[in-house]
Amino acid sequence: MLKSLKITLIKSMIGTPEKHRKVLRALGLRKLNKSISVEDTPILRGMVNKVIYLLKVEEVKDAT
Repeated sequence: MLKSLKITLIKSMIGTPEKHRKVLRALGLRKLNKSISVEDTPILRGMVNKVIYLLKVEEVKDAT
């Protein structure tokens, strides 16, 4: 079973450091309340941990 993450941007990027904005853009999050589904990898977890205060993260188990 593969795990994936559903990541939603719940707080604005206004006032955050530029490095954190770059991480959010790299994840593909540009607008509030937009979600992405990505495979759970250590690299992605590190990116999420950097900006966790702006995100809502849910683990989703894939049936494949």
